[in-house]
Amino acid sequence: MTAPTAAPAPTAAADPPVIETHALAKRYGATLALADLTMTVPRGEVFGFLGPNGAGKTTAVKLLVGLTRPSGGSGRLLGAPLGDVATRRRIGYLPELFRYQPWMTAREVLALHCELARLPRERWGGEAAAALELVGLADRAADKIETYSKGMQQRLGLGVALLGSPDLVLLDEPTSALDPVGRLDVRQIIAGLRDRGATVFLNSHLLTEVERVCDRVAIVDRGRVVAEVAMRELLDDRSVRLRVDGLGAADQAALARFGRLVPAADGWLALTGIEGDSVPDLVAEVVRRGGRVRAVVPGHRTLEDRFLDLLAREEPGPRRSQ
Repeated sequence: MTAPTAAPAPTAAADPPVIETHALAKRYGATLALADLTMTVPRGEVFGFLGPNGAGKTTAVKLLVGLTRPSGGSGRLLGAPLGDVATRRRIGYLPELFRYQPWMTAREVLALHCELARLPRERWGGEAAAALELVGLADRAADKIETYSKGMQQRLGLGVALLGSPDLVLLDEPTSALDPVGRLDVRQIIAGLRDRGATVFLNSHLLTEVERVCDRVAIVDRGRVVAEVAMRELLDDRSVRLRVDGLGAADQAALARFGRLVPAADGWLALTGIEGDSVPDLVAEVVRRGGRVRAVVPGHRTLEDRFLDLLAREEPGPRRSQ
């Protein structure tokens, strides 16, 4: 499977936000499914939307694509109010739970969705062939869906979401049924979408996948965004570990000007609170003082660490179902 390629996109800062919501809310009778969702997603980003079960993620996606109407607040998608029918033609959407008619072939499914998207009929064949090639199903185009595995159906759903080169692609758990090779393929497709200037809104429970592909993330809990931050900033814990030979106690103590020094066993030193740009200067200082640097390990926290951290800071209490 190869990722789609295209000319570089315009700078995201020059364009209005692709997604913008303010105090968006949704109530089903007495149940408040979403409350005060406020976030901004610029053009050309891969944006992760994360939260525990019951946080309101699926409700938020349904509001964005116009499958349900908000009970309060406001939002805009690709410059138009939420629910705008014409805007839907510029959106690709892979829901978490979907089913295609088992008696249809993959090519027929794609042709049907080309018709639903009102693409010109003369484009249907090319669009279907390109989508099947992209998701690795070109050799199964004429096979019925009932012969497909769950992973193959997931790939087909992704192909449907990519028809017509949408400006915004919303993916709800796109790798849930895929093996490691399939997850790698999806990451490459997402990277290709970003390269051509499309925006990807990714809702996933697989935090390792989100960590690998997203530029920024919003973490939502109880229907509210509790953090919206660049991935690099979220994972940077401003620490570094060095394995060093040949430094005396006084020389080691002098390195504290770069950060808080935490001596460790077996020749390792650790510094916290250090700026990333200072690490080369730190290494140069060790060498200047006669030390030999055998390893430099920048600090890194996983997305799961930070995700659980942020949720733990929220007030305790029951979480709603979606």
